[in-house]
Parts: sequence; structure tokens; C-alpha cells
Amino acid sequence: MSDETPICSAKGCRVDAVWVLAWNNPKLHTPDRRKTWLACEEHREHLSQFLGVRGFLKDVVPLAEWGSSDSSDSAADR
Repeated sequence: MSDETPICSAKGCRVDAVWVLAWNNPKLHTPDRRKTWLACEEHREHLSQFLGVRGFLKDVVPLAEWGSSDSSDSAADR
């Protein structure tokens, strides 16, 4: 991870991220693949609902704990 503070993935948001939303699109990704979006407190629920309604959301983890988990996609995908 770079020295820059990760920011929220919500469109136009420049606030520091505190959550990682792990997801995958089963039509495009293997079941074990995890893409990530980052979220601030304000946008966590909105982004979770967006992914959840599509059946993509797999996990929501505090950013501070994300690095300690085994993940093939640890960087944020926007």
C-alpha cells in the first residue's frame, strides 16, 4: 500500500476511507475472487446496499483489519 491515505470510492467523495467492501460479480469473477471498494462512514451503507441488491457484496471489514486478512485483491478497485 502506498503512503497516501485511502479515500472513499463513492463518486465525488474525498473523505478518508475506514471500511473495505469486498465483492465479486459471479458472472465475471471466480467465486474466490474479491474486488474491493473503500468507504467512509457516510457512504458505507449506500455502497453496501448498491452491491447487496445485485448480490455482489461478500464482506464489509474495517480498513485497519483488511491488511491482516488473506486476500488476492488488497488494493481498492474503482
